[in-house]
Amino acid sequence: MSEITIYTDGAARGNPGKGGYGAILMWGTLRKELSQGYMHTTNNRMELMGVIVALEAMKKEGQDITIYTDSQYLVNSIEKGWLWNWVKTGFKDKKNKDLWMRFIPAFKKQKVKMVWVKGHASNPYNNRCDELATYAADNGPWLIDEGFEQNA
Repeated sequence: MSEITIYTDGAARGNPGKGGYGAILMWGTLRKELSQGYMHTTNNRMELMGVIVALEAMKKEGQDITIYTDSQYLVNSIEKGWLWNWVKTGFKDKKNKDLWMRFIPAFKKQKVKMVWVKGHASNPYNNRCDELATYAADNGPWLIDEGFEQNA
């Protein structure tokens, strides 16, 4: 019962447009849902933000965590090592540096495995994260995605 399972999803209306993320954290019988809306952002930023917020919610370090997401951008960036090449090149010509730099310390505190799941399919947890993300995007309250605004 030591492994933590996390599902995440992100959404943007217009891409860029209003956006939101949803995350479900599960450990044994415990379950916690997280979501937040943003005034002006992108889908990839919200996908990444969902994972960041979920990892930052961990109270202990060194946890075995499996993160399920329908974002190939996220899974490939981690599992194929793209992120570490981007770090070496200073994120030259890459977007979302601010969020990746926030992601890295949270990621390094845990033992994380990223798993891709098909979006809008039969996975109830992925579908729930989509509901959380789209509700947050549509209904707020909305925060300002400062990293997006600074680079827009």
